[in-house]
Amino acid sequence: MEPAFNRIHSVAVIGAKGQMGNFLALKFEKAGILVSRYDQPLKSAELERGLFNVDMVLLCVPVTVMEEVLDLIIPHMNEKTILADVGSVKGGPLRQMRRKWKGPIVGTHPLFGPVIPSDFDPTVALVPGRPEDGAAIKAVADLLERVGFSGFESTKEEHDRAMAMIQSLNFSSSIAFLACARELPNIEKFVTPSFRRRLDSARKMVTQDSELFVTISDANEYSHEAIRLFRAFLSVAAAGDMDLLSERASWWWREHNT
Repeated sequence: MEPAFNRIHSVAVIGAKGQMGNFLALKFEKAGILVSRYDQPLKSAELERGLFNVDMVLLCVPVTVMEEVLDLIIPHMNEKTILADVGSVKGGPLRQMRRKWKGPIVGTHPLFGPVIPSDFDPTVALVPGRPEDGAAIKAVADLLERVGFSGFESTKEEHDRAMAMIQSLNFSSSIAFLACARELPNIEKFVTPSFRRRLDSARKMVTQDSELFVTISDANEYSHEAIRLFRAFLSVAAAGDMDLLSERASWWWREHNT
């Protein structure tokens, strides 16, 4: 029988000065959760005083420094404490956490940023670190519900394949398309409203978050698989079968087409 989950009452946020770390820390505090904040430089004395008695340690750090941060915090944690992260890639970070931590592990991925559009339901993907981490998943899902989010359970493979499409391929196809379009002289004179909307939607991703998306793409083992699949669909377009592609693309609005 799976053990009952213990409710999370305290959270240590590692990387609390970052946009997502600060955003989540504020959300937890407003919901009555006891929050302790840590950021670089991570000092051993402060970690020793603060990490042992918290219910969850939440890593809001780049995947590139995950192992370094784990080495700093693990010696000060209680074996019953849930170790969680908020990264956009789950495969590599979960492997690193399993190697370092014998306690419960939950990989989380908030599918939104610090500014949530009013028409967007803030959901969080939850991936167990090990098969026996079901109680930890329930505890984190309960915590998210208390701050106004909803969680759904996934696997690291399902999650990373989805993110390879939604994040990595969206980024790589957008920059490839825009780089291609600029090759035509005077193209900026011919911008239409629909093209302007595409430019507007890509602007932040390309001009501000490019380094982040490159890091995410490099860390996701399914990124190249997504690109190869996209290339196969481009071949269909090159062959002129636009009706087939349009029919398949309309799947996203299937509720309006039935």
